[in-house]
Amino acid sequence: MRFFYFSFLTFLICFPGLFYANPSGRAPTDTAHFYMQHSYNVLKYSLDLDIFNCYSSPYPKSFSCIENITIEVDSTLSQIKLNAVNSSLTIDSVSMNGISFNHANDTLTIQLNRTYLPGEIAEIKVFYHHNNVSDNAFYVSGGFVFTDCPPEGARKWFSCWDRPSDKALWDLHVKVPATVRLGSTGLLTDSIVNADTVIYHWVSEFPASTYLFTISSRNNFLKQTGYWHKLSDPNDSVPVILYYKSGENLSIINEILTPLTDFYSEKFGDYALEKIGFATLNASFPWGGMENQTMVNLMPGGYSNESLIAHEHSHQWFGDLITCGTWADIWLNEGFGTYCSNLWIEHEDGYESYKNSMNLLANYYLNNNPGWPLYHPSWAIHTPPGNQLYNVAMSYNKGACVLHQLRYVLGDSLFFLVFNSYATDTNLMYKNAVTEDFLAKVNSVSGQNLQWFFDEWVYAPDHPIYENTASFFDSAGYWQLLLDIRQSQTNTVFYTMPIQIRIDFLDGTDTLVQVNNDTNPQVFRFTFSKQPANLVFDPFRNILLKQASTIVGTNNSQALIQGNCLQADPNPFTDQVMIKYRVGLPGNVKITILDSSGKALKTLVDRIHQTGTFHLTFPGDIIAPGVYRVRFENSDYVENETIIKL
Repeated sequence: MRFFYFSFLTFLICFPGLFYANPSGRAPTDTAHFYMQHSYNVLKYSLDLDIFNCYSSPYPKSFSCIENITIEVDSTLSQIKLNAVNSSLTIDSVSMNGISFNHANDTLTIQLNRTYLPGEIAEIKVFYHHNNVSDNAFYVSGGFVFTDCPPEGARKWFSCWDRPSDKALWDLHVKVPATVRLGSTGLLTDSIVNADTVIYHWVSEFPASTYLFTISSRNNFLKQTGYWHKLSDPNDSVPVILYYKSGENLSIINEILTPLTDFYSEKFGDYALEKIGFATLNASFPWGGMENQTMVNLMPGGYSNESLIAHEHSHQWFGDLITCGTWADIWLNEGFGTYCSNLWIEHEDGYESYKNSMNLLANYYLNNNPGWPLYHPSWAIHTPPGNQLYNVAMSYNKGACVLHQLRYVLGDSLFFLVFNSYATDTNLMYKNAVTEDFLAKVNSVSGQNLQWFFDEWVYAPDHPIYENTASFFDSAGYWQLLLDIRQSQTNTVFYTMPIQIRIDFLDGTDTLVQVNNDTNPQVFRFTFSKQPANLVFDPFRNILLKQASTIVGTNNSQALIQGNCLQADPNPFTDQVMIKYRVGLPGNVKITILDSSGKALKTLVDRIHQTGTFHLTFPGDIIAPGVYRVRFENSDYVENETIIKL
């Protein structure tokens, strides 16, 4: 969906959220397929639009239009209701199968000429004009005319059933000055020039949701045309059209668009729409990008932003080809788009770069989590405000991180097989999907029941908080390791997950083990023939969406650190620093990170300790480079250690 522009993956926009206090969060069966419940199905919108005067000063936002709507009746009806915003649209008359109308409360109610039975076709002609108002859907300024409709803005410039579940074909005749180039959804089938006027005719071969229809146009728009050849049949090609302004640099999009389309096609099946289209707009465009079907709109300079292009282009598979069935399923659009752009990073720059980017997404979520689940059941019926629906921390970042964690649980081979099977499912292509459809695909392809995974990460809010304790001790010549994994969150469910543990030994070697954490608390015991030196919980951070601390200690009194209680190693550091500390007497220990002014930033430890030597690893990616202090406090002792992050 809408892409919020960021620099070096640090998002510039953060929306406050409302707490959602339903820890179970499971999608109820009566809303999972709510999008199917409607009395008619729109087959086609045909618009005959005159926006000739919108391109010259004073750039009015008014236009006239004749709209034909073809519907198929799903249940017996004698009237239909359409979305049409009163402040934007003035309905002049209706005809054909409509005999009268009422336009009130942003709803156009049309009385049909008779009662229609299921399966019958009806056509309604609506004569209307758009008022000279700014409505954040139909934009006019400085020679630009474009539309931006998500989530339900299409109703501001044409009457429609404006829900994502009702996909329809598109037929647009639009009258503009001869100096104007205009792109839209589908393919350009004709352009008729008459003196100072041109009439463009755009037709879609495949249905789209109303929020994915667009006009992208400008006086003296430049246009570059090429072709992408399908991997399945190199003799079959898809037109590639780029609209741009004089002076714009197209080198990056020209460099990556073919290999990007190849990569996505290899992963998700051949590009399956009728064209690939992009247009850069002006500063009135409020977002980084918008994935209108076959006609992506980008912010000024967007052709030079590789992440933006990768995100929006992936939506042609996840969001356009397969569109979320309800707004409760928005993560199937935005989480997938965000994840796919990171797959492109992995493809181009390797797994480490991909993982660093995913870590940043997870950190943003952890710092901005609004507290509701990824799937919000009520959104299937009631569209939320835009700052909730397109919440960056949730719909984008958590959605992408959940896909990474699914990849971790399934393994690469099964995970990418699921993605490909989902994107090429003929029961879903050119249609809609809800979260339960994706779960069903995961289960059928993997041969497993992943309901538990979705119950935790999709249907429940928040994330696990691990407060672990590990201890080593010598027993009859063998070293025993006791690991107590404990989840302390109180505002969500218990999270069953496979967890990797790395044990480092004094001789410099290490071993990786995996446990299945399925009860709380849960103690695991390991026996080794050599002495452990350290334990790292989830060393590769495959569980991105968590808070975790692990206190590691030994009951061997001869190993107690002499001298200072508190040590940091390495120091200075870049990625992470190990905090070592000694506890002389049993009691509560608190360890806090403070900034240079003495303000407490994060409490790392606050719990009862027995006598011994302990250490924990502090991930440095949650703080900016600078000088900080680590403060150790127990009942009778306080110590501070300066640490420096480079």
